[in-house]
Amino acid sequence: MKITIASDHGGVELKSMLIATLSAGFGRTVLDFGPVSKDSCDYPDYALKVAMSISAHEADFGILICRSGIGMAMAANRFQGVRAAVCQTVDAAVTTRQHNGANVLCLGADVVSPAYAAEIVEAFISTPVDTSERHARRRAKLERAGRLSDVSGLAAEDPEIYATVLAQSRQEDTEINLIASENFTSRACREAAGSVLMNKYAEGYPGKRWYSGCIPVDSAETLAIERAKKLFGAEHANVQPHCGSAANMAVYFATIKPGETIMSMALDQGGHLSHGSPVNFSGKIYNIVPYTVDKATERLDYDALEKQALEVKPKILLAGASAYPRMIDFKRIREICDKAGCIMMVDMAHIAGLVAGGAHPSPVPYADFVTTTTHKTLGGPRGGMVLCKAKYAKALDSAVFPGMQGGPLENIIAAKAVCFKEWLGEAKRGYAQQVVKNCQVLCRTVQDRGYRIVSGGTDNHLFLVDVKYTKGVTGKDAAAALDAAGIVVNKNTIPYDTESPFKTSGIRVGTASVTTRGMREAEMIKIGTWIADVLDDVSNLSVQARVKREAGELALGFPAP
Repeated sequence: MKITIASDHGGVELKSMLIATLSAGFGRTVLDFGPVSKDSCDYPDYALKVAMSISAHEADFGILICRSGIGMAMAANRFQGVRAAVCQTVDAAVTTRQHNGANVLCLGADVVSPAYAAEIVEAFISTPVDTSERHARRRAKLERAGRLSDVSGLAAEDPEIYATVLAQSRQEDTEINLIASENFTSRACREAAGSVLMNKYAEGYPGKRWYSGCIPVDSAETLAIERAKKLFGAEHANVQPHCGSAANMAVYFATIKPGETIMSMALDQGGHLSHGSPVNFSGKIYNIVPYTVDKATERLDYDALEKQALEVKPKILLAGASAYPRMIDFKRIREICDKAGCIMMVDMAHIAGLVAGGAHPSPVPYADFVTTTTHKTLGGPRGGMVLCKAKYAKALDSAVFPGMQGGPLENIIAAKAVCFKEWLGEAKRGYAQQVVKNCQVLCRTVQDRGYRIVSGGTDNHLFLVDVKYTKGVTGKDAAAALDAAGIVVNKNTIPYDTESPFKTSGIRVGTASVTTRGMREAEMIKIGTWIADVLDDVSNLSVQARVKREAGELALGFPAP
């Protein structure tokens, strides 16, 4: 057992006595964070040291002493994970441990005698936390306050922006988010993204910056690079792109000239804007030759893809999609690229988390370049990244900076590093597989209600429902009806869609966000049933109201992180 202890000048004597008493106990390590004299000092400085030791999980318990204990508690409770309690009796020490899970004991040197203080301390450190449902629920709400306490300063500084943050939090708390390209970040990611690292301009790369004073951000970016390489088994990583489109742009700029040919999946077949849409920079600068899925199976036909690539002879064959529900055979695509003599590029933005978690084959061993976002199934901050073979490293880095970006967002890069560490540890074990299981159960539930699913099912985190074929409604109307019912999806084109991209024949449904909240197969059956109930009659307001109420109740039972 490790205990950290500190006081102000008024608690030095009691602190010394308690250290001697605690150190006599078997298996206890007591660390004294000061002060050593009775000279006047500021109690928040010493509360900070103990609170940080608890917040960082470097100690099991903390003890803080001032004349009343109150000031120390106020100072310590500013820190995440700290539950500091002022106790004047043994009963209070026992109760706050059992009920509140207090981990920092605050004592008043003018309130309790040294002998009784020792009894209070022994009761505090020897009392286990009550794990019953009611107390666990209440303790969880102490932590949940962090979603608002993190931004509470905005309430006075900028009430309008605070209102938007509050509205977003309430929306996340009460609605079922099935947007396939969205997820929830951890609090640690949000803290890194909102940290003082945003203050630093750092044009260039670690150790080779144009500005001085970059040692801290060099460390953060190096961690992000090394963790990304380890997580995906990549030879080189550039973590500076601001988004997935910028990551794709960097690869194009590093490898081919304007007007040269890229073969990529057409947008209406499941591709992405930055893969060559005429309205996007990629379609304006490069010669785009789209490929499609098989009309009968709505899956990639690799033999047809090979035939087309050998005819077109593109400079880049781009694989990956934003709305393709099936597993992609990267080994086969590598074989095609070798025969066609072209660069193999994969945009794995949607499936990066599945790849990291082993729920989808990795493109990294096969592709020359792999781009991704970090906020979809990875669940990190909004941003981009490029992985590549070592031989392309210099060209890629030059394309990102100074080729297309100036100062990188080092706060977001730090948040990326946090995300990668989460995936390298135990936190995400089994998550990717659960995302896929949830998606397949949700898909089957909707399918069993008579709805046509594009390609007949899903292998990953998303599926497409053909609402036009099944119910004669547009994806736009279907998404609006579900939104009114508290279930958020997006309208989406489906292969060979006859509707405009503004209306569409389908909706896209994904399970990354709900899986992050802890939902599993049983919840997917409920959600799938609600989706079908709403889509059976998109004009039925009473059904929408009923589903919104039931979906809200479910959402509140699975708090967003």
